[in-house]
Amino acid sequence: MAGSTYGNIFKITTWGESHGKALGVVVDGCPAGIDLCEEDIQIFLNRRKPGQSKYTTQRNEDDKVEILSGIFEGKTTGTPISMMVRNKDHHSADYSQIASYYRPGHADYTFDEKYGFRDYRGGGRSSGRETIGRVAAGAIASKILEQLGICITTYSRAIGTVEIDYSNFNKEEIENNPMYMPDSNAAIKAGELLKEKMAEMDSVGGVIECLVDGMPIGIGEPVFDKLDANLSKAIMSIGAIKGIEIGDGFAVSSSTGSTDNDGFQMKDGKIAKTTNHAGGIMGGMSDGSQIILRAAVKPTPSIARTQKTVNKSGEDIEINIKGRHDPIIVPRAVVVVESMVAITLVDMLFNAMTSRIDKIVDFWKK
Repeated sequence: MAGSTYGNIFKITTWGESHGKALGVVVDGCPAGIDLCEEDIQIFLNRRKPGQSKYTTQRNEDDKVEILSGIFEGKTTGTPISMMVRNKDHHSADYSQIASYYRPGHADYTFDEKYGFRDYRGGGRSSGRETIGRVAAGAIASKILEQLGICITTYSRAIGTVEIDYSNFNKEEIENNPMYMPDSNAAIKAGELLKEKMAEMDSVGGVIECLVDGMPIGIGEPVFDKLDANLSKAIMSIGAIKGIEIGDGFAVSSSTGSTDNDGFQMKDGKIAKTTNHAGGIMGGMSDGSQIILRAAVKPTPSIARTQKTVNKSGEDIEINIKGRHDPIIVPRAVVVVESMVAITLVDMLFNAMTSRIDKIVDFWKK
């Protein structure tokens, strides 16, 4: 299977299956000298681990990370960093029936058609647990961004039909509620909605919003490796994501040039934008203003409600999916989106270091 590696200079390769012995990631291209320990990684992994609330799967995993290489005396050595999380509470028997049919909304059918074989235990490589490796790598990328003064804020903008009220926005509130919403009132309403859907044996989706502050100007390339293009690929590679928008996104289709164009002005002796409809990216390159990204997350496909499908014998059947599943993916996917954004930004920052000869000369002849 190809396609498990992402990045150019700061490169990650994830590995493992939902019900295998372990999952993990190898991070290559990380600079030497960064303070790094397992607790730095664990903080990120704790944000996506199961069993945090009644709104997440009750699979009992502590998702304890082990750093296997690339660290010596608390610092990165510049060599590949390998990290692993062991699977402990996998109930493979819960999935034995799935081997004979295709679950609606999952990759079962396409996986079978492509490879002629699939690991049906929890989705195997297509499981959401694959994101453990992404999040572990994202923790390292975030440490690099911190040293550059770049800050990422990510949260649930909407849970189903419940959206946050920006007049109630409180960054500190994000990790104070199980919805990861910066609006406590919206979080309460979202909880009530989820209770209704759980009683109906159904699920909902939502929207994750990611804000990046402190990005320097000119990160990204003007053609194929646009910053927004690479961010889109990174976010769309997450299994539950079905759409992405930057800045005003799809709203630009009903806007006008006079409204959508971001003007320029002098501010504190520097060029600055008067508005930010572009979401911090112009011509495929960062423009120095806040990057605004939103990702649409689909409802959890594994639901207990009766659904129609087909078995491997070509017969029409009805199923009720058993096992432990999230009634909503959004809250646990917040840190996954943040991690993929961080990984992409670090890789593109490293790529941009060779954009100008004067900067190369300054570095090597200082």
